[in-house]
Amino acid sequence: MKKIYYIMAAVLVVLSLTSLAATPAPNLMNFVAPLSGSEEVPARDTNARGNAVFHLRADGTELSYKLIVANIENVFAAHIHCGAAGVNGPVGVTLFMGSPASGRVDGVIARGTITAPDPGNACGWSDFEEVLSAMRSGDTYVNVHTNDGVAPTNTGPGDFPGGEIRGQIR
Repeated sequence: MKKIYYIMAAVLVVLSLTSLAATPAPNLMNFVAPLSGSEEVPARDTNARGNAVFHLRADGTELSYKLIVANIENVFAAHIHCGAAGVNGPVGVTLFMGSPASGRVDGVIARGTITAPDPGNACGWSDFEEVLSAMRSGDTYVNVHTNDGVAPTNTGPGDFPGGEIRGQIR
């Protein structure tokens, strides 16, 4: 009798492990983009750094985010862009809008929830699923734009309107 019990227990363990191995991996729920000047195109000589963190709600209907920066001045915008690593692309989702010549920032500059791309975005994303699909494929990045409000632009840290720090979303 004990022998049958042990055989049944072993069969149950094997069946349980087999069903776990056959279960497909869940869709990605968390994304991150470490931001630095070296990832910008062209690369920027800056001490600024940042991190964008995204979490997909369990029902898949929204993406919460937090954008954290350090050692950066005059942040006026931050976006999710469509584009592969090393390639500049258009804006798809706005994460932050501020004003030029805003001074030094260290810490959280934006947090919120994404449920759709920007209307009329140049990435061609028409709905949230397309944003999520691009993020999962690795064809998106976050960048943070700076501007000191004084012409000319691109004079150094705190004055890179095209982007001072950037990172691919993974």
